[in-house]
Amino acid sequence: MLALSAALLHAVFGALQKGRHDPWLSRGAIDGAYCLMAAPFALFVVPWPEPHMWVIFATAWAIHLAYKILQAMAYTRGAYTVVYPVVRGTGPLFTVIGAYLLFGEIFTPVQWAGVAVLLSGIFGLALYNLRHLETARETLVPALTFAVATGLFVALYTTYDAYGIRATADPFTFLAWFFMIDGAVLPFVAALRWRSMVAPPVPGPLLLRGFAGGIVAFLSFGSVMLATRLDKVGEAAVLRETSTVFAALIGWLVLKETVGPRRIALMALIAAGAVIVEMGG
Repeated sequence: MLALSAALLHAVFGALQKGRHDPWLSRGAIDGAYCLMAAPFALFVVPWPEPHMWVIFATAWAIHLAYKILQAMAYTRGAYTVVYPVVRGTGPLFTVIGAYLLFGEIFTPVQWAGVAVLLSGIFGLALYNLRHLETARETLVPALTFAVATGLFVALYTTYDAYGIRATADPFTFLAWFFMIDGAVLPFVAALRWRSMVAPPVPGPLLLRGFAGGIVAFLSFGSVMLATRLDKVGEAAVLRETSTVFAALIGWLVLKETVGPRRIALMALIAAGAVIVEMGG
């Protein structure tokens, strides 16, 4: 339930980022919002981290910063509907491998079949969107390169953060301090980018989007991290990638985008793959 909740919330998070604003500005507003919201909980509510956690926080901060930079570079070069499925498709495959190396998790043959079904649906969705792409074709190769690199860092942070949340006595200590530390850099990058723009957007709607994104980030990331503490990291990561299905449903129901029978079939593959992974364990 936690992993599926994270999937739904991650799709909402992606829809919030996919706006009229520059991806760097959107991410900076979101990071600033959840940094400020997490600070009082980290400083005054949850137990303070144990001494060994500071190295873990520093490493997690570096991994997440690299991930966010790669993601912004992918989004500024490629169409969202092509880049997003590639990022989310490569992530779980690398995570399953990382969970085996770090935690000794082993998937059964049935579960690997489920991973194959899920990935075929995700990459099929990316290829379908690619065939019907009308914009940003000239920057497609670098966009896909950055998308695959972003997927690798999704796997890296999922695996490492699962290690981090298991290394402290109170999981909410990890979550509160992580959000406060993680959100402290990109707001300054976004502010510099905003100041250098010829026609910068009005800050009000951008800050409101950042506040909404911060709330969703808490719930989404917190849910999947608690899921990795309770159960297998690889299974949680695969279930979270059903966010691609939720993203398409949000696009259809909220953004009024056309889905069509082929996309529905591909989304059914993604959902079926997740079910096979969960039931085949």
